[in-house]
Formats: sequence, structure tokens, C-alpha cells
Amino acid sequence: MTTAGQIMHSGAQWIPETETLDRAAQLMREMDVGALPVSDQNERLCGILTDRDIVVGCVSHGRDPSRMTAGDLAKGTPRWIDAGASVDEVLEEMQSHQIRRLPVIEEKRLVGMISEADLAHHLSDSQIASFVEQVYS
Repeated sequence: MTTAGQIMHSGAQWIPETETLDRAAQLMREMDVGALPVSDQNERLCGILTDRDIVVGCVSHGRDPSRMTAGDLAKGTPRWIDAGASVDEVLEEMQSHQIRRLPVIEEKRLVGMISEADLAHHLSDSQIASFVEQVYS
């Protein structure tokens, strides 16, 4: 059985909820990613911040990204998957919640992220087609 830990992109990194959005954007650029998991003071997942969130939730409203924090935009219940979960469980979580990125947690710590690109490298064409149909419908 292939697991989430085997298909994830390792090296994911938290951004504290107190970090400014301009710093979040800099980290995204440095890491060449479009999303960062957001952690609370106990290093627990409290949201995910995307580059689109910064543009739509901050810049387009004329707000200053050096004054807004990741926590200001981290809303809702974050979804995640255990590193030992099967690929079927990964697909179910992403499809049922229509999400494109999924943090991978092991022993309450972030160990990686699964994105559409990771899925594309590890799934059959029919699995990818089903995923795209479910998430983008």
C-alpha cells in the first residue's frame, strides 16, 4: 500500500500565525510554493495560507501585507492527513473537501505537503481524472 508519506513533498515548513503576509510571500518565493501551513503558538495546524489568499484577502482590499498576519487570513477548519494514510484516503480527503493541497502530519508534527503535482506523479490517469472532476466541479 502506498502511503501519504511516500507521495508527499517533504520539507514543508510552518509559518506562525503571527508572521506578516509580506514575510509569508517571501517564504513562498524562496521555497517555490504557493501555500504554507499556518501554525498556532503550540505548532498545531490552524490554517493554510495561499498566494491567492494574500492577493485577494489583503492586496486587493488595499491593505498593507506588512501589517496583516497569516492568522488574519487563516480561517476555517484546516484539513490534514496522517503520514501513514493510504493514497485512497488522501484522495477521499482532498476530493470530499475540494482542496488542492494537503498537509501531512506525523506524531502531531508537519512532515510534508501533498499537492496536485504529487498526485500526478503517483496516480493512474483514471485516478487523476476522477480527482480533477471531483475537486474542480
